[in-house]
Amino acid sequence: MSILVYLLEDDLDITRLIERSLAQQGFAVRSFRRLSEFERALRSKLPDLCLIDLSLPDGDGLSLLNSGLLPRTVPRVVVTGRGSVTDRVVGLEIGADDYIVKPFETREMVARLRAVLRRCRMTREEENSTPKAIARFGEWTANITACTLAHAEGETVSLSSSENALLEAFLRAPGRVLTRSNLLDATTGRGNEPFDRSMDARICRLRRKLGDNPRSPDIIRTVYGAGYIFAKDVSWLE
Repeated sequence: MSILVYLLEDDLDITRLIERSLAQQGFAVRSFRRLSEFERALRSKLPDLCLIDLSLPDGDGLSLLNSGLLPRTVPRVVVTGRGSVTDRVVGLEIGADDYIVKPFETREMVARLRAVLRRCRMTREEENSTPKAIARFGEWTANITACTLAHAEGETVSLSSSENALLEAFLRAPGRVLTRSNLLDATTGRGNEPFDRSMDARICRLRRKLGDNPRSPDIIRTVYGAGYIFAKDVSWLE
């Protein structure tokens, strides 16, 4: 069965380019030029993925992302000419799963859509199964249940509950930029300190325990203007 994509884009040339590129890869595409048409279609049938432009004749795509009309089970990717860091951060923080700036290479666009769909599928599978609790990355093995880190050379490091929750958030999304809002969502409600006063300090403490050079970290890297990314491959053992 084809993957159904809803495309909200008012530029006909870009619409045709995306439709042709996705059709060649086996996607089914329904295109809309106006926000009102797109919203009516959503109420009738949900797609597998949404591609959303921000600047529209009858509204702003950001308002759609922030409206709650799209359930979290439907991944959404912004495709826009608004490429400033502020626009990207706002788009990611209010719910976009990826942000593609025009002009773009169609092969990269298709690859990124497939990556978003894979992540969402894996997330659903994880939510429907018992989460694994032991993860290996680099020379470390993390036991999320026991709040410990074990190094390959035998050293064992204890983590506070807040550090453990933060590490788990990174381990379950390796290679993905996590904004501060993402990290807040992943760690709130576990007895942690208030977010606005402690996130940077928590990341600093976690880096220290991982032996991650604060001047040039290679495990938890800072993506300036966007957030943080866990740069190691992760394998879950049990």
